[in-house]
Amino acid sequence: MGENLLGTSVVVQVAIVVRDIEEASKAWAEVLGVPVPTASITAPYEESHIRYQGEPSDARAKLAFFNLGEQVRLELIEPVGGSDVPVASTWHQFLAEKGEGIHHVAFMVKGMDEVIARLEAHGMTAIQRGDYTGGRYGYIDAEDRLKCVLELLENL
Repeated sequence: MGENLLGTSVVVQVAIVVRDIEEASKAWAEVLGVPVPTASITAPYEESHIRYQGEPSDARAKLAFFNLGEQVRLELIEPVGGSDVPVASTWHQFLAEKGEGIHHVAFMVKGMDEVIARLEAHGMTAIQRGDYTGGRYGYIDAEDRLKCVLELLENL
């Protein structure tokens, strides 16, 4: 058995990229028998400090969350902005290349920079990073090895 590169094995989120968050939220709410969550929009660059493939990005998204138990949430993500020329982001890239679908599996980590370094040492690369109120996130391209993107979340 090898080293746990993430420092955890507890999934905290599964996220789906969608074209219409209101439609997707209603559909999931109906299936789960819960109220439709209120969607929110991510902060602008001045607050989020998003970097996509190492470069600053004005990427924003609408987000809606469903609690699926004590620890796991389902996240719906609708990229916004740049309808003619999409703003550079992993969300727009995913929609363009694959259409709607499961984008990432997320884990809460401690020491994000160290976790990213361990993952990169094993052939996975950070593709997008940013801040949210109370923490930061990083998307890791693990498609070749794990067939999905990993999201690392770290509350500060």
